Amino acid sequence: MRELDQLLTRWLDREWAASSESERGVFLRLLDCEDDRLWRWFLGHETPPDAELDAFVQRLRTLPP
Repeated sequence: MRELDQLLTRWLDREWAASSESERGVFLRLLDCEDDRLWRWFLGHETPPDAELDAFVQRLRTLPP
């Protein structure tokens, strides 16, 4: 999904270089998730079952465009 790509690329461009190994690991785990599930999480229709993923999704949702 193009919208997801834009959101994830925004984080990569702005945060990857300064992020910790732990944050990078959570990001990589997020990439393993299905697009339809990610879309529901980012729209707030569902919550990720994992607390780390949920916190990361919430952080991504607040990144300015």
